[in-house]
Amino acid sequence: MSPRPKKIRLCQGNFCGKSFKPTGIPLSRLDRIELYRDELEALRLCDRDELTQEEAGKFMGVSRGTVQRIIAVARLKVATALSEGKALIFVDTEKDDTEPPPSTSQASSS
Repeated sequence: MSPRPKKIRLCQGNFCGKSFKPTGIPLSRLDRIELYRDELEALRLCDRDELTQEEAGKFMGVSRGTVQRIIAVARLKVATALSEGKALIFVDTEKDDTEPPPSTSQASSS
């Protein structure tokens, strides 16, 4: 049986650049962690705008549980990048849910 099709997530926030990295180190020498648009949007809504996960879910057109899963992954990626000096690469395309998330191997391999 195939998985349910992924619901479209409404995102209004824009990336301010293509990456966020430690200063003084070329991007080519840094490990990279991909941050997807829906992950940044969930961080923006819940952490910056202080919406509840329920409110953010309504704004994004997904359930509260989906926002909870998205934000947990996003926070892990951001915390890993900041604490381990890795680059966050902003990805504007949809991720393929059939593959493991990129942060799984990158966040745990240190």
